[in-house]
Amino acid sequence: MKVGIDMGIASAGASAMLDLEELLATRLLVQGNSGSGKSHLLRRLLEQSAPWVQQAIIDPEGDFVTLAERFGHVVIDAAAHTEAALQRIAARVREHRVSVVLDLEGLDAELQMRRSAAFLGGLFEIDRDHWYPMLVVVDEAQLFAPAAAGEISDEARKVSLGAMTNLMCRGRKRGLAGVIATQRLAKLAKNVAAEASNFLMGRTFLDIDMARAADLLGMERKQAEMFRDLNRGQFIALGPALSRRPLPITIGVVETSARGGSPRLLPLPETPHPEARALIMKIDESEVPRPAPRRMPPPPSSADVLTQLTQLAQSRPAIAAPAEATAAADIGPELDRILREILADEAAAFRPVAVLYQDFIVRCRIRNLAGKPLDLAAFRRKLTVARAGVDTDLPDDAEWDQAVALSAELPEDIQSLFLLLAHTAKRRAPCPPDAEIARRCGSHSPRRARRLLAHIEERGFIVVHDDAAGDRIVTLPQLGWSTAPGNPDGAPRPTPAAVTDLFAESAG
Repeated sequence: MKVGIDMGIASAGASAMLDLEELLATRLLVQGNSGSGKSHLLRRLLEQSAPWVQQAIIDPEGDFVTLAERFGHVVIDAAAHTEAALQRIAARVREHRVSVVLDLEGLDAELQMRRSAAFLGGLFEIDRDHWYPMLVVVDEAQLFAPAAAGEISDEARKVSLGAMTNLMCRGRKRGLAGVIATQRLAKLAKNVAAEASNFLMGRTFLDIDMARAADLLGMERKQAEMFRDLNRGQFIALGPALSRRPLPITIGVVETSARGGSPRLLPLPETPHPEARALIMKIDESEVPRPAPRRMPPPPSSADVLTQLTQLAQSRPAIAAPAEATAAADIGPELDRILREILADEAAAFRPVAVLYQDFIVRCRIRNLAGKPLDLAAFRRKLTVARAGVDTDLPDDAEWDQAVALSAELPEDIQSLFLLLAHTAKRRAPCPPDAEIARRCGSHSPRRARRLLAHIEERGFIVVHDDAAGDRIVTLPQLGWSTAPGNPDGAPRPTPAAVTDLFAESAG
């Protein structure tokens, strides 16, 4: 059944209809300067499509939480949940087909990027059984997929940009239809914007944005001036879900509004000047004077906290008491023990490296370890080996050194998986199941584990094959090692003797 969404009025007075099924397959990009009516357009789209499709809104300003009362959306306060919790919530959102608003208001830019990325990752990393159609609307998309690095840490930008790229590039097969809105096309990553096939371009004034909008709509550069003349709520539509030719439309009315609404002009009170002065200068002795409220500084970013902790640890003099301080030459085993304690927490597998490093530095200070602590790069290398389940205090081994060198040729996020397979194969132990591989990679999805194995195999580092019983064997051809057969599902295979006994019992 074809579902048409009435977005407003086209130039000829007819209804401007949007094909919802086509939109789910082709994605949408909305662009316009502040005040052009982008939020109004998104609200119209969400209200009109709410009865037909599940929705998830990434809301950096808390503008769309009012959809909850009228349309039943569940509001998720991102500030009240960890990244791991948001990932689990997103998986349940898809499983139970609930429309939600992820409210990011009150978080700084870096936390908004990290928590939205975790939520989008949960929507993306879900079993095929739950790939139901979902409209994923991201307001102010330039915050989550910036075209250039800014004051945000590289790690936060990489995580957020990866989540947005997955949504726009690979989300269609998983039922995720991305709808992204931005004030400035020039500030939005090109590989994210390029995946949209439908466009709604509103008022904009900068030449670089007008030129890029004209290019996306297939218009000549001299026609780009028309974007300056659009009024609030007017957009140029193009795409298979909207129109095959650029079509001016005016967005229709909406049923809900943002919590604050737009500021409106009000006449000033007609108070004579002497009375106005008396009102503001009068001091009432009965009033208890209150100190002026102090404005709290914004919370420091994760990168600033890590830098401060590292500098503090480096500048702190070593305490001379040998009974309490560990000698600098002997801190290696103690660092390994601290790292094992951190990874003993099940939630550590799903925490960002920066958070784990901060915990590591604090524990080192508590134990009063002398000497210079590990920097972030050295901590990453040690963490990669530890996450693979390999003892960090292994004796020198030329073969193992070769495995570590090979892992360095892989992307950082899958190095620990390669070392896990190498360590398993070196000991000739059974191949790990999908659930264990996923956990070591910071995911709950066995499907992701299988994709990572396939990715490493495509790069020629491993060969995956099954034996006659269906158990998985992983061979590392460059090292000449192979794992023992292991069941990918984790359940042990019945032994031949057990099968014989089972048949004997059935015959009896």
